[in-house]
Amino acid sequence: MYSDTPSPSARPASPPAELSQAEILSTFPDARTLASTLDHTLLKPEATRDQVLALALEAAEHRFACAMVNPAWVPSAHAALFGTGVRVGTVIGFPLGASLSTTKLTEAHDVLKAGALDVDMVLNIGALRSGLLQVVGDEIAEIARATHGEGAILKVILETCLLSDEEKRQAAELCLEAGADFVKTSTGFSTGGATVADIYLLRSIVGQRCGVKASGGIRTLNDAIAMAAAGAGRIGASASVAILRAYQQSTRP
Repeated sequence: MYSDTPSPSARPASPPAELSQAEILSTFPDARTLASTLDHTLLKPEATRDQVLALALEAAEHRFACAMVNPAWVPSAHAALFGTGVRVGTVIGFPLGASLSTTKLTEAHDVLKAGALDVDMVLNIGALRSGLLQVVGDEIAEIARATHGEGAILKVILETCLLSDEEKRQAAELCLEAGADFVKTSTGFSTGGATVADIYLLRSIVGQRCGVKASGGIRTLNDAIAMAAAGAGRIGASASVAILRAYQQSTRP
């Protein structure tokens, strides 16, 4: 099972307007630690090949956890990142989660064959909200087996903005039972993104049995620190470079 940062000892408050250098360093002691939590992300449908390649080069330069791109661009990102040690990530069942399970499985096989090592799948939100928990769990388990069989990891996107707290709990527990490596908050394409409250809730449910990824609306260093303090071990952001530069500027002697 994929492990990430330790869970927090207390529920954090909302991000403060400004953090001291000591507060920043207590969460991310160095730039490498911060970079290794960031999934550098470009999932806009209009993204061009040149933009994807630029994202991959940035991911390699800054040693981000992965470069997260749409499935069509996995081969290009994989070629650009080959030999760098930076992972290629992608999404399946995105952004609605309403594809057939067989379609998601085919997507998973295709992107794994193309070089993806991080697979972020949107769960079947409608089935979850209909109480069809077996359907949801079976789908996650099937995709988890496929990803793990290729040495990759599975992050399951819950789309927390559409769920009640009880539904979030059910979804997180299904992910644990099915062998997912991470629970993830959001696609970034729905009505809301990651919140401190949701990260804390998810971490309190999964403990250290799987990771928690915050995504959606994370644009600043303060946002990233708040999510990490709440228990996120991965952070998906299109603003990864700006977040890292803000860290470097804020921690200069």
